[in-house]
Amino acid sequence: MEEVLRRENLIASHARVVKNGGAPGVDGMNIEELWGHCQQHWARIREELHGGTYVPQPVRRVEIPKPEGVGTRTLGIPTVLDRMIQQALLQVLQPIFDPTFSDGSFGFRPGRSAHDAVARASEHIAAGYGWVVDLDLEKFFDRVNHDVLMARVARRVKDKRVLLLIRRYLQAGMMEGGVVSPRGEGTPQGGPLSPLLSNILLDELDKELEQRGHRFVRYADDCNVYVRSEEAGKRVMASLESFLAKRLRLKINRDKSAVARPAERKFLGYTVTRRKKPTLKVAPQSEKRLKRKLAPLFRRGRGRLLVDTIGDLSRILRGWVAYFRLAQVTTCFQRLDEWVRRKLRCIVWRQWKDGRTRVRKLRELGVDLRREGTGAWSRGPWWNAGARHMNLAVPVASLRDLGLVSLLDEHRRLARSG
Repeated sequence: MEEVLRRENLIASHARVVKNGGAPGVDGMNIEELWGHCQQHWARIREELHGGTYVPQPVRRVEIPKPEGVGTRTLGIPTVLDRMIQQALLQVLQPIFDPTFSDGSFGFRPGRSAHDAVARASEHIAAGYGWVVDLDLEKFFDRVNHDVLMARVARRVKDKRVLLLIRRYLQAGMMEGGVVSPRGEGTPQGGPLSPLLSNILLDELDKELEQRGHRFVRYADDCNVYVRSEEAGKRVMASLESFLAKRLRLKINRDKSAVARPAERKFLGYTVTRRKKPTLKVAPQSEKRLKRKLAPLFRRGRGRLLVDTIGDLSRILRGWVAYFRLAQVTTCFQRLDEWVRRKLRCIVWRQWKDGRTRVRKLRELGVDLRREGTGAWSRGPWWNAGARHMNLAVPVASLRDLGLVSLLDEHRRLARSG
């Protein structure tokens, strides 16, 4: 606890919380107010932490859409003060635990990334492990058993004040609509400490897989085990289901878990081709997810300047293609480029509103209406956005001049730069 409360550690913790930003917790205090609050009350808070009497405030319940677009995921947002204390704990505990974690674990670890996990998975497939045991843990963050987790933390941490504080963070209630619900299990997503605690618990799964000699990649609660045959995969799935239930009190989600060819599954947004030599590509679900994310932006674009819509759009596209820069198959980027341009032309067509304006605008942009004709305009904005007259009126070059990023060109640039 003395190391957690060391001045340099707390200053670094405060800086990280400020950098991460985020919404206020149940007390309504925002990031900007945290420093002044600490100056005024830190002597008392420090004494409570030293004496083991500090009690965290409940977390604020927030529901966010799941990436697949079906259902929601529950986040627990701690107060900014509790985020700072959790971050201070993390900075002391991570150097203790991280060096002991498995080489097959990649999620939320210093110096490791999702790209590293995808690259390792690709190596296993290329080595001839052509079947994957894709494990999905049922409501993992909601089902973590506190006693099982704390027993594993206590193996390396002996300060009872730290152990008590971690347990209190696990048990902090969740507030919704002014009512606090107590927590008997689970580690709410949203706090700085949760990823490390999940890795501590699931490290036992990693060690079991290592002991059995399996090739695997785990990123947080997303775990893939690579084997050479379907029969071997089924045996691994059955044995791991039993292991997780008995040792960690966790359940496998049978609907989302499977033994299959890697090309039939996705891992961290990627999948592979069905070729003899599999190559990485963007999973179809990831392409659909991007389209869902961009839909509100295109809807808002009807009442905005096109250059402003393109500015917001290009920032999202740059981040998306940077994440998927490992993909070796580029047809997805070309297909999305065409879709994005058509959506933008659809916005322009809608903004022109009526036939008279459309005729005038098309002529101003150099479209020969005698040659192109206007008889098919009644077919709707989306059809017209893909028709020759709109491609001539709003060519690729003009969209590029307004700042539109080409996913295909950006991917090629990133590939060249390494």
